[in-house]
Amino acid sequence: MLGAMDCCGPSRRQALLWGGLAASVPAIVGGISVRDAKADTTNLLVTDLEVATVTDTSVIITWFTGSATRKDEYGFPMPVAADTVLQLGDVDLATLSIVPGSLKTVFSEDEPTPYHYAEVGGLEPGKLYAYVATSNGQKAQQSSMQYPVGAGGSLDYPGTFTTLTTPPGRYLFTLALSNDLHFGETESGIIENNWPPYFEQDPGLPPYPQVMLEAMLGDLRRPDRKADRLLVAGDLTSDGYKSEASGVKKLLDGWGTLERDYFVTRGNHDRSRNGAEWDTCTVVPHTSPVHHDCWGDVFGYPLQDLQSYDVGGLRIVGLDTTTLDDPGGTMDAAQLARLKHVLSGDKDRPTLLFGHHPVSYESAATTEAGPSFDIDRPTAIALQDLYERTPGVFFHHSGHTHRNKRTFLLDGQQNPWQDVEFLEVGATKEYPGGYSLLRLYTGGYMVSYYKNRTKLALAWAQRSRHEYYTLYPNYMLGTIADRNHTVARDLSGLSPLG
Repeated sequence: MLGAMDCCGPSRRQALLWGGLAASVPAIVGGISVRDAKADTTNLLVTDLEVATVTDTSVIITWFTGSATRKDEYGFPMPVAADTVLQLGDVDLATLSIVPGSLKTVFSEDEPTPYHYAEVGGLEPGKLYAYVATSNGQKAQQSSMQYPVGAGGSLDYPGTFTTLTTPPGRYLFTLALSNDLHFGETESGIIENNWPPYFEQDPGLPPYPQVMLEAMLGDLRRPDRKADRLLVAGDLTSDGYKSEASGVKKLLDGWGTLERDYFVTRGNHDRSRNGAEWDTCTVVPHTSPVHHDCWGDVFGYPLQDLQSYDVGGLRIVGLDTTTLDDPGGTMDAAQLARLKHVLSGDKDRPTLLFGHHPVSYESAATTEAGPSFDIDRPTAIALQDLYERTPGVFFHHSGHTHRNKRTFLLDGQQNPWQDVEFLEVGATKEYPGGYSLLRLYTGGYMVSYYKNRTKLALAWAQRSRHEYYTLYPNYMLGTIADRNHTVARDLSGLSPLG
């Protein structure tokens, strides 16, 4: 997504959209201090309630506690530490109300915090649950639009969630899907010329891209996540500087080995640049003015380069969809030809692709920056045509929009709901601030989105949720079913990882 110091300004549509929506919202600058207010729980706000994650046997529900009367210097509620209590119960299907006497406390944390993260396991797959989240005895409330229904996922209503069904067959392995790290960025939420009001980290704390990346990497190998491999779909850096690329690669290398444990592809923030800040890096041939590719020097992939890997029999293909100077995406003829060759080798082999720019028509039509922000339509149609002729292709992961959004093929195919899933994953570097886990089974797969859960990560996610005049969650969070869903699919040709 566009950020501070990007090459190109927003579309007129984007500026008008945010400007119009912000007209009735008080102008505020900056964000919430991560310094907790003293634990005065009078006039307490218990708000920003979200069912963040649903799996077949677990749920994660988050919320925030702040002062209704004490504001920070930017006009937002001061964080107030309070206890964390989550109750689950049964639902009366006739009235969608809680069955009297069924609520039981399943999570209780006495240590006060403003950033509440309640994770509960041991749930029954495919079951509708009622929930009540409280702090200081006060019920948590939603503060942004919630999207109750999504195609192929659970049908959820306020105060309820439905656990996913477990995919058929034997569990194989788990891939983590991440994007939009923006390592080196210092100002979050800018469209153009310091507008709208942006957000910065508090002095003395690590830069927020580092906080969020370290939180994610620390999470992925914990026993309750168990990610075997990591895919990062672009925008690893803020401005493509060699120092940024080296810095983010150092952190990733601390987690695993490139092309064995983790895989990356380039985003528009990682593209080649022209200017003195990049001129020590490799020259991109046939560019005028001359461009230099610092990101490529560090990660070893030239512009418009395609990568193909084998993970347990799964073919993973990384696409470079970036241009020289524009935030929108494309693929040149040579890369498309190579992709056609790669996919033709074994058309029935289970195949996952990842690249920075979204592909489907629905993604383009609903991107707030306009269709030109995504991949260009001729390339999108060419990709979708290849996927239709390659039965093994079942999943395409992208980023760029910083939102959770699940779409399908809609560009004139005979079967417009063909079973290739296009998944945009919410940004790692800001709200909602996390990653998705793709758990593969011999009979299908399960997708679940996770927020980064360290205290600093939760604090930054809370601050950055106020981007674009506090409208950010209504666009970025997506439906519960966008973030969390199960799909039946024959993946029996895959093998567990050793």
